Amino acid sequence: MAKVALQLPSPPKSQFTVLEGNGKVSLIDTNGHSQGELPNVNYNVVHTTPGRLRFRLPRLRCDADYAKRLEVLLTADALVKNVRVKPAAMSVAVTYKSDKVSDAKMRSHLHDLIQAASVVVVLKNSTSLSETEKEPSWPGLQLSAVATTLAVLGGPLGLPIPPLIVALPIAIATLPVVQRAWEGIRVERKLNIDFLDLMAIAITTLQGQFLTPSLMLGLIEVGENIRDRTARSSAQQTLDLLSSLGQFVWVERNGDKQQIPIQDVQRGDTVIVYPGEQVPVDGSILRGKALLDEQKLTGESMPVLKKTGQPVFASTLVREGRIYILTERVGNDTRAGQSIKLMQEAPVHDTRMENYATKFAQKAVVPTLLLGGAVFAATRNPSRAASVLTLDFATGIRVSVPTTVLAALTYAARRGILIRSGRALEQLAEVDTIVFDKTGTLTKGEVDVVSVESLNPATSRLRVLELAAAAEQRLTHPVAEAIVRYAEAEQVEILPRSKWDYQLGLGVQALIDGETVCVGSDRFLRSNGIDTEALNGLQKSPNSAIYVGSNGQLQGIIKYSDLLRPESREVITALSTVEGVEIHMLTGDNKRTATAVAAQLGILPTHTHAEAFPEQKATVVRQLHEQGKTVAFVGDGINDSPALAYADVSVSFANSSEIARETADLVLMQNDLHGLLEAIAIARQAKQLIRQNTGLVAVPNLGALIIAVLFGLNPLAATVVNNGSTVVAGINGLRPILKSRHQKALPSAR
Repeated sequence: MAKVALQLPSPPKSQFTVLEGNGKVSLIDTNGHSQGELPNVNYNVVHTTPGRLRFRLPRLRCDADYAKRLEVLLTADALVKNVRVKPAAMSVAVTYKSDKVSDAKMRSHLHDLIQAASVVVVLKNSTSLSETEKEPSWPGLQLSAVATTLAVLGGPLGLPIPPLIVALPIAIATLPVVQRAWEGIRVERKLNIDFLDLMAIAITTLQGQFLTPSLMLGLIEVGENIRDRTARSSAQQTLDLLSSLGQFVWVERNGDKQQIPIQDVQRGDTVIVYPGEQVPVDGSILRGKALLDEQKLTGESMPVLKKTGQPVFASTLVREGRIYILTERVGNDTRAGQSIKLMQEAPVHDTRMENYATKFAQKAVVPTLLLGGAVFAATRNPSRAASVLTLDFATGIRVSVPTTVLAALTYAARRGILIRSGRALEQLAEVDTIVFDKTGTLTKGEVDVVSVESLNPATSRLRVLELAAAAEQRLTHPVAEAIVRYAEAEQVEILPRSKWDYQLGLGVQALIDGETVCVGSDRFLRSNGIDTEALNGLQKSPNSAIYVGSNGQLQGIIKYSDLLRPESREVITALSTVEGVEIHMLTGDNKRTATAVAAQLGILPTHTHAEAFPEQKATVVRQLHEQGKTVAFVGDGINDSPALAYADVSVSFANSSEIARETADLVLMQNDLHGLLEAIAIARQAKQLIRQNTGLVAVPNLGALIIAVLFGLNPLAATVVNNGSTVVAGINGLRPILKSRHQKALPSAR
């Protein structure tokens, strides 16, 4: 049983101990302090049924660390079966073991956890299962090291070691080489590099020159281990849409509301979705209305108001309101499910680097064998033939190329760039076209205030902002939150509101500082008796707007937009001018919005694709690929996953949707587009190093080969040349890692 301590820093001096067993954890207050000692975290219970509670917790939106701590505590609790934390909706849904605890006690227990999460600190982590469930690996390196030691002791040092004792570890260590050589003959119908290695090892071993095969085996194992580490498994895990939507849904059957497992929902069922929950099916609204966040599915940055009769889609989030949905499609038949299916049907590429260096090495196998045979036929000297086989170019390339790739991947990881495979690195170096999704990729993916303007000479700009922020405070609509954030940044006082009435999709009316204030659409202001004729003379802008009125008069306008990332212009300019890359932009937004954003970034109208659904995004990527271009796609949502899967290189962010992250070949862990520029530079440097290493291996081996054919060369000398060039090329391939260490050392050296 693993023990994990969670300590509350003083004050208060309380400590919680977590005891783990059978995959579950229980939480105990060891000091017996009352819950009143903990800092108060405000929340309210939104919905409750036997075995399930849902809270509204405002702190989740503004404190990501608190949200993570709370999720850890709830997940670890022995009484909790399932947890869904939605910071964007300020929602926490907890399913618990109602057969083991009463509803009242569980509510009290959850209260303690909600308060404790504000100050809890993890002191010690439990033992990871991965540490105890590692697969056994072939001890090839150990065997070759033993063989080399015995060969040195029995050879240069002259100790009386029986040849059989030295040959035995060599024979065992050679088994993987034999297996790969046999598979090449049986499956691929050709003699591969492993067959060449096997011949050289066999000849030198039979001649009693044990040091040569031992060193060869050591380098072969090093190369294989590094190569395996740079490979990405081709076995893709099935991405099940249902697993990302929670385990239970509310349905209305025969007039009764009941909670059922999501897999039991059928076409024709009436599904009920509450605020903070994801829509689990595709269908149409029977009754109710709601503000739906569809960004991860459609790329639209602003929530959409949906009413009776309008369609809704699985994986979208209900921000406000409650809706009853007539189920039309479930699971993988939904639009989100089809996006995942389209992604899974994308071609799976080879998981190992396929570059000119390894292909060159493979093509050299048969000529080397023929040359070795010719030397033996002419000289009847097996040592000279073994020397030719030893100078095979292959070992150096097999070691230096993966070493270079591993060094590049390691260096990239240290720079906050996760490149999943050697193939992705190779393709990234060749990229000549990059397709960007707009929302959440080139833009921030959240609403920000662009400007506040007064339309009444008697009212200042700050007064307009003051009234709007006071009316919108504590509302969960993205525009309301953006206005309050902007007011706080401008150091505007948030006035109290005494009476207020919020109308979903229209606006809010509130009594503030003795004034009746309306904030919302122009239609909402007109319905409250405010003259909006002054808006007719305003010049239209690509930004959206919300209007502010008070005491029957129009006071001002607040413009807002999904702003560009600060680095987007710079990165796009660098890619198109310095790197010579062709830039395209895809978005689910309308053409006017897409064109305005593209103009700000300098992207050509012909390369701007608006109103693009997931299947259309994948089509654009495929068409560019068919034109002979090497395409990278950068996106972050479920709607981007098909395009990510069809691209030569797919790029996403650490804070992207889970499906986008798992599909991507390259993940920018810092959530900054500058990482893409750096990744391309790293990939191109790795490609240059591979070419250098090929030369470092080929030139000395070719020179030694000529000497071996014409004059003869001792197999040990041939091994020294072959392995020496391999070591030099390997060290050269490590330059990215050495460079990163040097960069880290610079600050301390000053």
